Amino acid sequence: MDRPSYLSKYLFDWDMFEVVTNGQSALDAKYFLGTLETKDEIVNFLRGYGIDYNDPVNRAELFGNFQEALQFIKRYFLKEGNPEGLDLKIPNPIYMVTDIIELFVMATRRGAGETREERLWAELILKVIHTIIHVDKDLRAGYFSAVQTQVFDRFYKHLQREEAGQLFLGPKGATDSIPLHDFQTKSKKTRESVLIKLLHKPENVAEELFDRVGMRIVTYNKLDVIRVIQFLIKKSIVTPHNIKPSRSINRLVHIDLFRRKYNALLKLSMKSNLSETEFLLKLQELANECIPATHAPEPGKNVHTIDSYHAIQFTCRQLIKYKNPFYQEFNEIRKVAKNLKDSNPLAQKLMALDLGAVTKEITFFYPFEVQIVDIESQKKNTEGEASHQEYKKSQLNHAMHRLFKKLLAYKTRGI
Repeated sequence: MDRPSYLSKYLFDWDMFEVVTNGQSALDAKYFLGTLETKDEIVNFLRGYGIDYNDPVNRAELFGNFQEALQFIKRYFLKEGNPEGLDLKIPNPIYMVTDIIELFVMATRRGAGETREERLWAELILKVIHTIIHVDKDLRAGYFSAVQTQVFDRFYKHLQREEAGQLFLGPKGATDSIPLHDFQTKSKKTRESVLIKLLHKPENVAEELFDRVGMRIVTYNKLDVIRVIQFLIKKSIVTPHNIKPSRSINRLVHIDLFRRKYNALLKLSMKSNLSETEFLLKLQELANECIPATHAPEPGKNVHTIDSYHAIQFTCRQLIKYKNPFYQEFNEIRKVAKNLKDSNPLAQKLMALDLGAVTKEITFFYPFEVQIVDIESQKKNTEGEASHQEYKKSQLNHAMHRLFKKLLAYKTRGI
């Protein structure tokens, strides 16, 4: 039966509809590049992506991303670089690629046999390239040192250490200062760590990494965890209005239950005229009793956070203010030029430049993660399956199986 010619006008790319309308990631679509077929369509796709294939610099950058993707895949996902990786080899035709457009053409083939395996390899390599590009083009990355300094300084100025070495949160010598076992800041993530994290995340864009800047506050008991949160709010170190709700996790103290019991204890303290010591002991008992229930992960929560990991964790945003060093230096040059402008043509041109086009200060919100935990829970968190190594291993395995899912299905079942 002949197909009416008009039907070609009413063909829909249903895979990409899932991405656009149903919240699916492009990394999980049946065909990563949708219905692209010709070189012209691929070049147009790249242009829409923001890359001019006809620009030799863009083309060279993209080919460099391709080389990095190959090395990354071999190091982390295949046995030749990772003993727990997959026992697979990248096909030789992939290594023969000399122009990035060849990889795109390979990824859009719809054939069978060796051609299909090559297509699946080309697709998963392009997924890694896509992720690398998002890491490289994160505008805020260039301000990371300034971000760290401004975020950490908010906390550092409230930390005091006695001569004996005891660390406190709060003014020195104040009776309501909170003793801390430790205050830890997170070091900058490696490039590879960022790539692995993005490859397992549904969002798969660098802007969605919320824990590049972070800290852990370790207290001596669970009551002090609650007191630390109150201190951070009261001193405006953390602004509740700037917290990302979907990133808040509490696996340490059932706050609603604690609040109800706390209110009852307040009445008891007034009725029975409890001393501060008696009140504090009972309050500590309440904090220990109010254990949150374990539930299945909510949408948007980190599925790699193991159930046995106990802490209160949240993500806040801080408005970062970065003074443009070029603006300051250019101003100094203009001061010199002002004295020379009558006799120096270059000085005249410098004075004629519009400084209004130069940004004096760059401001933007940047997320940071705060984790608060008592020392007993922290010891348990660092043991067994709840350890950080297990957490990272879970992320790596998830990213690996997400990338190789279709290739493994083809290799084992021919589908």
